[in-house]
Amino acid sequence: MAFADLRTFLDGLGSDLIRVREPLDPKFEIAALLKAAQGRAVLCEQVAGFPGVRIAGNLLSSRRLAARALGTTEDGLIDTYVARSGQGVPPVRAAEVPVQEVVHRQPADVGALLPLLTHHEKDAAPFLTCGMVLARDPATGMRGMGIHRMMYKGGNRFGILLSNPPLSTYLANAEAAGRPLEVAVALGMDPAQLIAAVVKTGPRGPDKMEIAGALAGAPVALARALTVDLDIPAHAEVVLEGHILPGVREPEGPFGENTGAYFTNRSPVIEVSAVTHRKDFIFPALVPWTADVDTLLSLAGGAELLGQLKGLVRGVVDLELVPGTCSFAAVISVRDCPDHEVRRLIHLALSLDRRLKVLTVVDEDVDLRDPREVAWAMSTRFQPARDTVVVSGTEGYIIDPSSAGDSGSKIGFDATRGAGAQFDKIAMPPAAAARARAVLSAIEKGQA
Repeated sequence: MAFADLRTFLDGLGSDLIRVREPLDPKFEIAALLKAAQGRAVLCEQVAGFPGVRIAGNLLSSRRLAARALGTTEDGLIDTYVARSGQGVPPVRAAEVPVQEVVHRQPADVGALLPLLTHHEKDAAPFLTCGMVLARDPATGMRGMGIHRMMYKGGNRFGILLSNPPLSTYLANAEAAGRPLEVAVALGMDPAQLIAAVVKTGPRGPDKMEIAGALAGAPVALARALTVDLDIPAHAEVVLEGHILPGVREPEGPFGENTGAYFTNRSPVIEVSAVTHRKDFIFPALVPWTADVDTLLSLAGGAELLGQLKGLVRGVVDLELVPGTCSFAAVISVRDCPDHEVRRLIHLALSLDRRLKVLTVVDEDVDLRDPREVAWAMSTRFQPARDTVVVSGTEGYIIDPSSAGDSGSKIGFDATRGAGAQFDKIAMPPAAAARARAVLSAIEKGQA
């Protein structure tokens, strides 16, 4: 099922949506509520200081919600994502542009227009955490988009962390020509567009706006921005238009990052030339280091890495990025994979994904999404001296507080049974297990 916009998605959630009518402050209170309500989408219907504005969050805080965003089932989520993200549905020109119902040109105070959230007690300022930043490469004309944190600096200025391509490359090309980089930041879209923004593509990979259409099951409707030469999602709730200033770097942070630690950087600066929005806009929220981030990384990074590894190593079954680790840790399950192939798999996975630094490989009979079962495999099938792989001298990841952006190291654990092992994991007879699930389900539904 394709959703026309964010509000259509929210309207279809039913009991999966919590409606909060108590007025909450965008400084700390809304972020605290969203963190406490992980697993359920939330719509805050009253925001202190912003009458008529609503805030929606936790939109991808469970596999169930992500599956609903893509119109599939939890069991089919990864397969659906992989199948669609390799396709492309070209965008279309919008017949209507709701996001430009209200226009503020050259805004003097963006913070007075939008309920920018302050998330953590030591954050330096309010931050945008789920803005889809759009730009074009001045060297090639190629369109790109991604999610980049943005620190509100007051007036019409934001700092933006650009540590990843393609937008970091676009800015470098603009600065080489001595020009600012035009950008637009879309806020409050159909969640499929948010997922598309973090899909990994190569320098000549598919257009992410086409991937967004494929994930949503319908083309994205685009319209021209008003003060920059870019196309924007016509059915977003809010759009910021502006320019990244060439050669300017200013302190940005501290900010409570997805690593669960504060991070400060010297980052580029955006000057906003226009803010457009719907008359009764819904502002989106995404709290760092929560299940929303886990879901996005699992789809964008985990599914991509799984597909690569399946093509390189026989017997790879599934992959799970460990929740709460900012995709620095993962578990892979394998079937009939010889010891030497498990060792090769570890080296390949750690080299293919620059974020990944801790990898555990288990057999197919272990539920890789159950921490108890993974811990059991590590306790009963793993010997440290025999089954540990350490890789040193690797690239440190910029937001990893343990590497501080310098060189790092990686580790892999072979927690498989190994060749010739004769012991089996205990299990209930399938018929008895199915009967037990049916009885419990009936009790929960009040039918017993």
